[in-house]
Amino acid sequence: MQGKFITLEGTEGAGKSTNLAFIETWLQARGIDVVVTREPGGTAIGEKIRGLLLDKSHSEMHADTELLLMFAARAQHIQEKILPALAEGKWVVSDRFTDASYAYQGAARGMGFERIAPIEAWVQQGFQPHKTFIFDLPIEIGMARVASRGGQTDRFEQERHDFFEKVRGAYLQRAELAPARYAVLDASQSLEAVQAQIIANLQALLEA
Repeated sequence: MQGKFITLEGTEGAGKSTNLAFIETWLQARGIDVVVTREPGGTAIGEKIRGLLLDKSHSEMHADTELLLMFAARAQHIQEKILPALAEGKWVVSDRFTDASYAYQGAARGMGFERIAPIEAWVQQGFQPHKTFIFDLPIEIGMARVASRGGQTDRFEQERHDFFEKVRGAYLQRAELAPARYAVLDASQSLEAVQAQIIANLQALLEA
């Protein structure tokens, strides 16, 4: 039986990491073999590309370079890790996927969705997640959560408030275009309320 591919999206501080671990545990408790991964990254090659993309010393990186590096890592990720796992009947849960490119490079960097779509078609050849969770949160709350963690910020986390407003708007726009694939979750709710919605969506996937 073919596995399922689930992706988690959202702006910084929206709770993706916490809920990714929750999804993994919930699925494993039901006897499902789960592969947890992330973008950019997920493979040895992808993780090296991730280092380039997040390094805040690369302030001169052009938006086109950023986008192409994202898809280079994604091409390797799909072919080396995601598709083989799905073929084995495993479920794959990824912290970010292509929706992030539309949000961060397409909207926030001002490239436009129409420049990204042909690259997506070439790399993915129609491949899409079975379900995408969007953790939606007011930007000021998310950035406060990031700041409260302490530690170093990466090249993306250093962006300004208006950058992340564009990211948030793009995610919501994407969800409106394909409501069957997306589940938009109000990440300002209690963790219990958010996870109750996650369970309802996972249950529906199990029964599909």
